[in-house]
Amino acid sequence: MRTLILIIALTSAFLLYSGYGPALAESGSVTSQETEAATRAAGSGHAESTAPLSRSDEQWRKLLTEQQFHVTREKGTERAFTGVYWNEKRSGIYACVCCKTPLFDSGTKFKSGTGWPSFWQPINQTAVASKSDGSLMMTRTEVLCSNCGAHLGHVFDDGPQPTGLRYCINSASLDLQPRAIPEAASESEGKPEK
Repeated sequence: MRTLILIIALTSAFLLYSGYGPALAESGSVTSQETEAATRAAGSGHAESTAPLSRSDEQWRKLLTEQQFHVTREKGTERAFTGVYWNEKRSGIYACVCCKTPLFDSGTKFKSGTGWPSFWQPINQTAVASKSDGSLMMTRTEVLCSNCGAHLGHVFDDGPQPTGLRYCINSASLDLQPRAIPEAASESEGKPEK
């Protein structure tokens, strides 16, 4: 029995990391009817989504790149260590690539070693919603933009304190809005100290 569980876990990890996972995941857009109340314990920072922003697949395809559409509208997963934000260090707000709703603050981003941007909490309790995801022969908690229903990634309970959560998010679902550098700081940059 232990061997079977190990084989399933290793196969799932291989499929996920090799990029085959998206092909096994459910396809189609997430609608407000599909988005359920948070499946995690109370106080997790997830809200029930009403997904007020609704567009057809044709409209989304015109607004997004092929990869962004695949990840956000078809529940795809980008390959580990390939996304633009997995190793991003700039300060700012990570917004939904589809609707520009602020989702995560760079102050909650941490190095998880997984190859995807990881955060220990969303920017506020209503920014993201969650839903049970039974794809890839395991049960995970999917994270969605509560405004447009975009698939963002998954949340796990192996993150750092104070929440103990790891929001493992696809770079393709995010748009970093860097913080402006204060004028006094920008004037002193590049000048040697006296």
